Amino acid sequence: MIIIPALDIMAGKVVRLIQGKFQEVTVYSDQPTEIAKQWKNQGAQFLHIVDLDGAASGELKNFELINNIVKSVKLETEVGGGIRDTGTIEKLLGIGISKIVLGTKAIDDKEFLKNALETWPDKIIVSIDTTHGKVVKEGWTSASGINATDFAKELESLGVKRIIYTDIARDGTMSGPNVVGIKKILDAVQIPLIASGGISNIGDLKQLIDLEKEGLAGVIIGKALYEGSIYLREAIQFCLPKG
Repeated sequence: MIIIPALDIMAGKVVRLIQGKFQEVTVYSDQPTEIAKQWKNQGAQFLHIVDLDGAASGELKNFELINNIVKSVKLETEVGGGIRDTGTIEKLLGIGISKIVLGTKAIDDKEFLKNALETWPDKIIVSIDTTHGKVVKEGWTSASGINATDFAKELESLGVKRIIYTDIARDGTMSGPNVVGIKKILDAVQIPLIASGGISNIGDLKQLIDLEKEGLAGVIIGKALYEGSIYLREAIQFCLPKG
């Protein structure tokens, strides 16, 4: 199970939101590239970058900063937030981004998603962001009314090869992952799942590592790393294959 540190960017700074609320923001650094280097030095193999300005506006806003991060750390990186046209996907892949994370656009425009999967079948991840089992969109500000499990099944049928599941009620709260919600998605589909939201300590990882055999491929950790309740190197070591 891979551990993926989160780098959420707003106005050029590394931040964390509580339950996706843009008015409840904590700034951790005004040097995102240095934070990315820190995670690399602690053993990260993958970065999860979210352009929060892009998620809110519907248009990627921090491209140059993302480019600088990728050039500086040379890690596999997935990027989400405001990616809603093919030009943006091409631009990001052109600078070496490994995976493109689609959210709102994957919900609203299935033809776009199909075309993206045909063009870049191994580069597209879809993020299922949920509250009370329903999918939300537009920077987590708008409810879609779509059942998360049904959406996961639809994505699998369309050819999506990997999904990210985030329980917004847990995100940024360090209250523990929604294991029940994660298991529901894992039971519904056969494609690998990345879990996000609420991870607070190694004990939470102990709960999740048992789900590897059911298709849990990784965990995104944000606030717990920035608050120091989890040390990245320790988490990576804990989740390495035993024996």
